[in-house]
Amino acid sequence: MKNTVGVRESGPVGAPAIWEISFEDVKSSLAAGWDDFRAHPGLGLFFGGIYMLGGLLILGFLTSIGSPWMIIPLAIGFPLLGPFVAVGLYEVSRRRQAGEPVTRQGVLAEVFYQRERQLGWMAFVVMFIFWVWIYQVRLLLALFLGFKSFSSWDAFVQVVLSTPEGWGFLGVGTVVGAFLATVLFSTSVIALPMLAEREVDFITAMITSVSTVVKNPAPMLGFGFIVGLFTLLALVPVFAGLLVALPVLGHATWHLYRRATMAA
Repeated sequence: MKNTVGVRESGPVGAPAIWEISFEDVKSSLAAGWDDFRAHPGLGLFFGGIYMLGGLLILGFLTSIGSPWMIIPLAIGFPLLGPFVAVGLYEVSRRRQAGEPVTRQGVLAEVFYQRERQLGWMAFVVMFIFWVWIYQVRLLLALFLGFKSFSSWDAFVQVVLSTPEGWGFLGVGTVVGAFLATVLFSTSVIALPMLAEREVDFITAMITSVSTVVKNPAPMLGFGFIVGLFTLLALVPVFAGLLVALPVLGHATWHLYRRATMAA
């Protein structure tokens, strides 16, 4: 493993040093993520399948209560939960990188073990921001579209794309959503794999994550854009693309974490 820049910066007590990285590190991390998936596709498809199933259950629930149009804002916000679901994938990548055997029992045992560690607190942070996103969507709907009830997805899309009120809702919602996604990405992209590997508190992990993004804004936010784009594209075929997109991106996140926080 080699950092292309190699300048380090100290972080909070107990946290790893932060290194400068480049877009080459992002490219190499994505390639390593693909290699991890190809090496253990069964585990990747298992974790990706859990994520896909969650999306299908949400779609089924919204359809049953007559609000299928809500799948659009939920689908946009759904990727916010991706990093937390990928904890098992971090363990696969960690074991491969350390030369340890990768077994289903060992990986799942580590996932369940995380319930006793600080990673559980990050779940509250992730879920909180996700619910803020959902509530702000409801607020923007009330402000721009009133309390209209849309009987179908097509009706909702038609109003949003063909009326000034819909354009306002779409524009403001996009800005707010991008802000929330950036906040969550910055606080979690390094924190989650760091907590999965190290015995540190979640506040230290979040500070380290934000510091890494601040130190490397272009490559880190570029990686965040790639994660968001690939995940949204994977949602199009009824969430089926998540079977591959989520594991590859999860593995890649681990490798980027290592490049950003470990000496060459």
